[in-house]
Amino acid sequence: MRRVNDILAVSILVLTAVLLAALGLKAYRTHMESEELERQEEEQAMAEVYARNVEAHNRVQEMQAEIQEMTQDHEKLEAFITQLQNESALREEEIDRAEEAAIQEGMSLRGEWEESEGDYYFGDDAAQAEGMFGEDSVFDHDSVSDNDGMPDDMSVSDNRSVSGNDSVLDGESVSGNRSVSGNGSVSGNASVSGNGSVSGNRSVSGNAGMSGSRWTVSGNSSFGITLEQRRAVRRSLEETLMVNRKDQKRIADREIDFTGKKIACLGDSITAAANLESEEDYQQYAYPSRLKELLDAEEVYNLGIGGSSIGRYWADAFVDRYEDIPEDVDIIIVMGGTNDGFCLSENELGNLDERKSRTFCGDLDELFRGLKEKYPDADIFFATPLPNILQDYLMRERSYLLPQKRIVNVMLKLAQEYDIPVIDMYNSNILDSHDVKIVEEYVPDGVHGNAKGYQILAEHFAAELVRYYEDGGWESVSGNSLSGNSLSANTLAEESLSNNTLSGNSTR
Repeated sequence: MRRVNDILAVSILVLTAVLLAALGLKAYRTHMESEELERQEEEQAMAEVYARNVEAHNRVQEMQAEIQEMTQDHEKLEAFITQLQNESALREEEIDRAEEAAIQEGMSLRGEWEESEGDYYFGDDAAQAEGMFGEDSVFDHDSVSDNDGMPDDMSVSDNRSVSGNDSVLDGESVSGNRSVSGNGSVSGNASVSGNGSVSGNRSVSGNAGMSGSRWTVSGNSSFGITLEQRRAVRRSLEETLMVNRKDQKRIADREIDFTGKKIACLGDSITAAANLESEEDYQQYAYPSRLKELLDAEEVYNLGIGGSSIGRYWADAFVDRYEDIPEDVDIIIVMGGTNDGFCLSENELGNLDERKSRTFCGDLDELFRGLKEKYPDADIFFATPLPNILQDYLMRERSYLLPQKRIVNVMLKLAQEYDIPVIDMYNSNILDSHDVKIVEEYVPDGVHGNAKGYQILAEHFAAELVRYYEDGGWESVSGNSLSGNSLSANTLAEESLSNNTLSGNSTR
């Protein structure tokens, strides 16, 4: 009997094991089928995105031809660009309102890192102040703005806003104001202290004392200001020519020796000198070729491929080819994002919390991490894309696309995390095709340079490299959106920035 019971027990155990194995196999098959289905759905979704992006880039080529044709009619081109800018401004207002609503509901994925320190009041409640000249002091106003200048021996204090003036200079004090911003210059004052913020000014220099403020020194030309703030000061052509003169002088006066240095330029069609293919030996005009001559470098590798994007939702992604950079390079310049702008919806942008592959946030993060790991001895620089009217033109027809500024903000944030210096072309107001004269003179199809345009770009990159090495890198500047890592946004002033010190001011 006992033997029978043992046989029954063994049989039950075997049957149980077989049943469990069958259930496990079924669960495994279900899991594998689910994974396969998910993979197929993801591939189908990416195929749809890719097909959408093929259509968009084909349309971009048509738009380039349209814009190039419009360069023959100045008034038509100017009216076209103005209309695009107005539409873009309205669209950005709608986006900002939607994001503000999302923030209120705790739903924002944007990560409001810009302007995270201090409060900024650019033109807030600005009103024309009258009858101030000849007074000993200007105080307790809602705003003090839009005047030709503040005269000598004047105290400007306890106002909500001191903004939009050509100059605030040579006064006894500029103190106790909630905001001192958007002025041509704030200089030569006995003291600039106790203010909520001193920001958005073209220069803040030559003041005896700058102490006791809740020291938010941000958005000034001595540090870095936004594209919108620069546009309010001068048109891109004026900015481009002014900066180019300084760039040429810095290159001519340089003390840094780049002889023996090898530089790699990873990029898209702007790096590859697109728009000049019809000319013989056209790559001589590409900015890497010009950079080699300007710096007398041993070698500059041009790794630009037309139409390429940073992320994997489009062709020849930077993140898949950065390992093609020669291992013995001394300097790496990465310039991209233009083609990404023609691709990205909110889904492809992704977010900085998840950083998924095949999203802009995830692939740019992987690119930065990979560059730092594979080229530990190279100095890596990242250049943001030039603002271009093709983005606005395409957004008119494709509402899912995002403004360039959204892409640039992610670039700046991730570059800050990885401690990668940024040559911030987007916010520099240089070669911005929203200026009709820039299109006519330097960027004939709205996005790619001609020989003169690429020369200006090369000279700017060369000057920024010289600046970086001569000044010993970019120091941290608290209250600046990039913590001092952005250089191109600082080109309006030559002051040295170190540990929150403004050159030309006696004390803090």
